[in-house]
This record gives sequence, structure tokens and C-alpha cells, in this order.
Amino acid sequence: MTSLRPATRADLIGLPADVAPLLLGAELITAVDGDEKVRLRITEVEAYHGKGTGPVPDPGSHARMGPTARNATMWGEPGHLYVYLSHGIHSCVNVVCGPEGEAGGVLLRAGEIVGGADAAAARSGRTGRDLARGPGRLGQAIGLRHALHDGIDAITGIPQNGATAVLLLGEPLEEIAAGPRVGVAGLAGTDAYPWRFWVPGDRTVSPFRWGRGAAEAAAARAGR
Repeated sequence: MTSLRPATRADLIGLPADVAPLLLGAELITAVDGDEKVRLRITEVEAYHGKGTGPVPDPGSHARMGPTARNATMWGEPGHLYVYLSHGIHSCVNVVCGPEGEAGGVLLRAGEIVGGADAAAARSGRTGRDLARGPGRLGQAIGLRHALHDGIDAITGIPQNGATAVLLLGEPLEEIAAGPRVGVAGLAGTDAYPWRFWVPGDRTVSPFRWGRGAAEAAAARAGR
């Protein structure tokens, strides 16, 4: 097993598309409301840039239009967690990347629960590989909730509203896979943005699906 160490802000200062692959095999440890600690090994991620972040505008990002009340955490220090609500139901978790003031985040799409499986299962009613397979399930399993835990610091581990989060990094994996992001609409969900990264062959990785209009945009791009 690769040895792990606490992440630093310097580890996360790069562009999200560069940092994202480095989070594969990393672990996020959370404790919420006195429950057993849950330890997640990250197996699938997606990078999202903000307005003016990097050489290519990202039409799939929450921060594509600039700072708002919803995406404020993405513009802050690297190492905080941007926890947002998807479809009004699911709390999804992102690791903020890039320099403060330049929005960016890496969505944690899937992972393996390697510690605290009983606590994770009690929250979700699932077991095994499905505990954190997909970003909504992942957020539920590790117990972080919008908006209580949006902005929680995974570098210092300082508690926020009854929760703590700590990110541990290891050496970069030798083998990773990359491709279009899952369920993202239009061009942002095609191979123009191959910013989804995952551990090849891992059973916890979520299945791919096209976003609205993305398949058509991909076909148009292939025929250009």
C-alpha cells in the first residue's frame, strides 16, 4: 500500500485538470456529529475550472460566469471543500484547487470506503462497492452536507458544524484513465474536456453517461 501523508495547500495550487489525477488513490477522512470516522479512497474525479482559470474556458463549471453566493468556496484557498447541492437532493463534494482568487475544483465522483463502512452504510442503506459510487452517494456516505459543511478545511482539519475532514495524499498512480466528464451538457461533456480521471478496472467507478446534447456535440466535433 502506498504511504499517505497530509495534503498541503501547495499540493493543490495547480490547475484543477492537473491536480485531479493526483487525487486518485488519495484518501479523505471525515467525522460527522460524533459518528465513527469514515475513510474514503478516491477512485474517480472530475476537474472544473472557473472563469478565467487556465487557457481554455470551461462551460461546464459552476464558476464559469464568475463569483456567486453558490460558488464562493471555489474562489477561496485550495484545500477547502466545495459542497454543493445537486438536483435539490444530493450533497456533492469538491476539493478546491488553484491559487486563491482563481476558481477551480475537483469533484469527487466515486471512491471505496476503506474505513467506517458501518457508519457509511447506516447513512445510505447501501453496502460494498455502491456505498460511494457516484458523487451523490459519495457525499452521503462520508456525511458532508450542503450547506453546513461547504468550505470545510481538509488541510487543517478544523471542525465546522460538527464535522472534520482531512485529505491524505500518496504517490501518483502509475496507471490512470481519462475521458469526458459524466452527465455534463453540450461541448463541456465531450472529449474537448477529457477532465474525468479514474482508476482503471476499479469496481467502485461510476458508469459513463452523456449529458444533455453532449453526444450530438461529440458527433459534430468528430466530423469537423
